[in-house]
Amino acid sequence: MSAAATTTSSYGPGGAPTRSPDRSDLAIGGLIGVGLAAIAFIAQGGLLLGRATAVEIAVTIIGATLTAAAILKAPRQSHRWGSITIAALAALTALTVLSVIWSVAPEDSWLDANRAISYLFVFSGAASLARLAPSRWPSILFAVAAASLIVCTWALISKVFPSLAETTIYARLREPFGYWNAIGLMAALGVAPLLWLGSRREGSDLLRAAAWPAAGLLLLVVALAYSRGSALALIIGGGLWFAVVPLRLRALALLLPAALVAGLLSAYAFSQDGLSADKIALDQRATSGHLFGLFIVIGLGALYAGGLWICRAQRRSQMSEQTRRGIAVAALCVVCLVPVVAVVGIATSSGGISGTWRDLTDPNAKLPSNDPGRLTTLGSVRSRYWRDAGLVFSSHEILGAGAEGYATVRKRVRDDTINVRHAHGFFPQTLADLGLVGIAVALALLAAWLASAARATGLRRCDRGLEFSDERVGLLTLAVVVVVFGIHSLVDWTWAIPGLAITALVCAGFLSGRGPLGEGRASTAKTISPKRLVATTSIVVIAAASCWAIWQPLRSVDANNDALAALAAGSTAQAAQDAKSAHALNPLSIAPLFTSAIIADSMGQPQQALAYYEEAVRLAPANPLTWRELGQYLLVSRNDPRSAYPSLRAALYLDPRGATTASLFLTAERALNASKR
Repeated sequence: MSAAATTTSSYGPGGAPTRSPDRSDLAIGGLIGVGLAAIAFIAQGGLLLGRATAVEIAVTIIGATLTAAAILKAPRQSHRWGSITIAALAALTALTVLSVIWSVAPEDSWLDANRAISYLFVFSGAASLARLAPSRWPSILFAVAAASLIVCTWALISKVFPSLAETTIYARLREPFGYWNAIGLMAALGVAPLLWLGSRREGSDLLRAAAWPAAGLLLLVVALAYSRGSALALIIGGGLWFAVVPLRLRALALLLPAALVAGLLSAYAFSQDGLSADKIALDQRATSGHLFGLFIVIGLGALYAGGLWICRAQRRSQMSEQTRRGIAVAALCVVCLVPVVAVVGIATSSGGISGTWRDLTDPNAKLPSNDPGRLTTLGSVRSRYWRDAGLVFSSHEILGAGAEGYATVRKRVRDDTINVRHAHGFFPQTLADLGLVGIAVALALLAAWLASAARATGLRRCDRGLEFSDERVGLLTLAVVVVVFGIHSLVDWTWAIPGLAITALVCAGFLSGRGPLGEGRASTAKTISPKRLVATTSIVVIAAASCWAIWQPLRSVDANNDALAALAAGSTAQAAQDAKSAHALNPLSIAPLFTSAIIADSMGQPQQALAYYEEAVRLAPANPLTWRELGQYLLVSRNDPRSAYPSLRAALYLDPRGATTASLFLTAERALNASKR
């Protein structure tokens, strides 16, 4: 950045000094951004236990370290900004942990509790960072932009060079998460920080101009992911940014060219089967991808050159205030007209408003195809998942079915054969898993965070008239990142994907812990009081215990795999010991019990094997798998259809559309009828 940018400082509300971003902000932000991108690449979709465990332990340690440092070194006599929001999130986390007690799927609840604990430490760590270094808000913005660009660049590279993801049969972008809506949201999260970077009045033109091609790249990724939820979140978040930030002309000078280039590249991609159709041969995809990569380089290069010219032109010429205000008002009106145009378009469509509402809410509505055409359709399978969440809630209204219990209970109420883990929406998922109590705690958390974000960004009623300093614009941009994530989480399950959720939590936590706009950092504590020492020790102990708890399910899976390997090698004694260890490490898991039953049966101990299957049923009586495995053992291994019939009937009740369960039940029923003849 230029020397001027490294020394310029201004004064925010209340006379507190605010400085412009400098090279250290860029370096620190880049380092944090690489860390956030690494989380996305390691954890991927969050469904692989080993990868998720590594990330959860790492972020728990980092968050606990920052929290402990804030307790020890926080400014003397300072307000504990963010403590109420942290307490609300801790309450939601505690409810998630306690739900293991009444959960229909205790093993899954433990895993969800581990994720919730790690998210709590991320939020607390980010709030602590705001207390320790409140002026480092530019680093957080740079970090979000860097993480988004790193991840989305790799997604495009996998499109240009499909051999890097040759196992996929889909045209939609999905790497590195393995889920298209996740990569679409990752791109959407980075747009607001780039609007801030490109519309700033200070800083190096070379750096500011980089926001043009970066924004074009992210918009292209949103389009190629065919992610309607990400596009919706981006539109709402972008509209909010233009509504609250006064740098509308500069932002439009960035957004319009970026959108134009991204639109042209998308149109070309949509017209090529090698880029937009599923199940295309690898050589055809490679040929189309290489040419598309060339077009991307040309388009982004043109955006950078144009952005550099615009940045320099903005320094040379100044519009009159009246002209600037007129164009800004016109731009804001255009933004406000977007929903109006959308409603008019829906009303004049073939189905009209009623037909559109039916497509959105009818669980049996026609689903969109998996091609670019889905961007202009409204049908979705989510209405089916949300309906089922309501049915799960109706049976567990107060405390819910337990964290992650939705997937288990849904098998009993579903009208299809799709196996899904989540309800694709934070509200229906929380309603099904944690009931009315969970919804109440989540709403309290939302209210607490909104209050803290309004305080940090100067959006309270008492803050009217505050100037829009660079710091205020930056903090407002952080808030928009959180809003984009929140909007998308209402229509998808991306809060369960660590790379996305942790990025948003860092922004949300920093805003919560920042305190009133313009408040500077007071002198740090020079002595450590006994109270602070006790609090720090408690944090360390809780973090250590949390890391241990997070690790146990993975250790159990590894031990169970060792048991199966030992059994395959003929070492039944070692297999039995490993299975016993797996159960001890995770007493809520049914897998070690099944493994122990198989081992006992192979050792000629049928009664012991039966006891293991029955113990699995007692552990998870609402899980159709436990009843099915018990019934299958009695029917197949013991040739006892009379004893197997009740277990298989229970399994069929819990999962009436399970093909395997239905087949076993019919076999047992036929055997019983044959024995009566």
